[in-house]
Amino acid sequence: MKIAVVCGGLSNERDVSITSGTCVARALRERGHKVVLVDLFYGYSGSYSDPSKLFEREQEDMAYSVKEETPDIEKMLADGNGSRIGGNVLEICKAADICFLALHGEDGENGKLQATMDIHGIKYTGSGYLGSAIAMNKEITKIMLRNSGIPTPEGIVLEKGGEYAEVGFPCVVKPCSGGSSVGTSMVKDKSEYAAALELAFKYEDHVLVERFIKGRELTVGVMGDKAMPVIEIIPKQGWYDYKNKYQAGLTEEICPAPISAEDTDRVQRLAERVKTALMVDVYCRADFLMDSASGELYCLEANTLPGMTPTSLIPQMGREQGLDFGEVCEKIIELSMEKYK
Repeated sequence: MKIAVVCGGLSNERDVSITSGTCVARALRERGHKVVLVDLFYGYSGSYSDPSKLFEREQEDMAYSVKEETPDIEKMLADGNGSRIGGNVLEICKAADICFLALHGEDGENGKLQATMDIHGIKYTGSGYLGSAIAMNKEITKIMLRNSGIPTPEGIVLEKGGEYAEVGFPCVVKPCSGGSSVGTSMVKDKSEYAAALELAFKYEDHVLVERFIKGRELTVGVMGDKAMPVIEIIPKQGWYDYKNKYQAGLTEEICPAPISAEDTDRVQRLAERVKTALMVDVYCRADFLMDSASGELYCLEANTLPGMTPTSLIPQMGREQGLDFGEVCEKIIELSMEKYK
């Protein structure tokens, strides 16, 4: 197949996306596909007369790793031409049989790119614009989960410049539509609250303040309609923040999670319900907390374009099912193509 792998873009998770994109592109080439890797924001500036010819060229594999600090998005915007989609991106995507979206964060997961591709008749992997938009917004996610009877931590949404209410302490403060824990703080008491709000409001005008649940952190992918193996996430220090997520050796990820068969089934069935409740297509990864005292499961969110490096969580779940990284990528493409039939 001719596959355009789209990564990068304008997002605080840009580095994560480029890492995912380079890994996916390499794996798909190794499996015999003709692949062009393109940055959503910077586009493709090389010379060509026909975008379909790019897929015939030999492409050089890149190596990329996530840095400790998030990229300077404001500087990128100032240096750009006003568009969030770079030159020739849509033309290259139209020439492909399908686009593999290796994007994370605002550009790629909020549904706008999916809607744009729908209008241009471009096939892409993952959820459509509606499920993407719902899952990206944590306030709407909570509403949809509650309406479906799925437990989620109590929380309130605050607007920048408005009244700053509390939900009690300890609590978690996070941007309402962010990802990878960027701008997120664990707040022990009132003395830390103002600084946590200030940090979150640097990224968005709407912030979610959520009751802290002490417990085990679990995550599970849903591929098609079927849940994948459960992973338990255990940071070696602190909590599962941006640094612990992407710097090697800082977090232990146990697959399958060391929980009972009954609890495994509970988490998997709940993850399948989450995907349905949020109107997500194809695949996602749902994150949960299991309360240490009660054993109650609480859904935090669903990721519609989860990380896709060989050490990312979805590929780890795939390995437990006997699928190597390239096979997981092809499975995502296969399920995505089915929605166009």
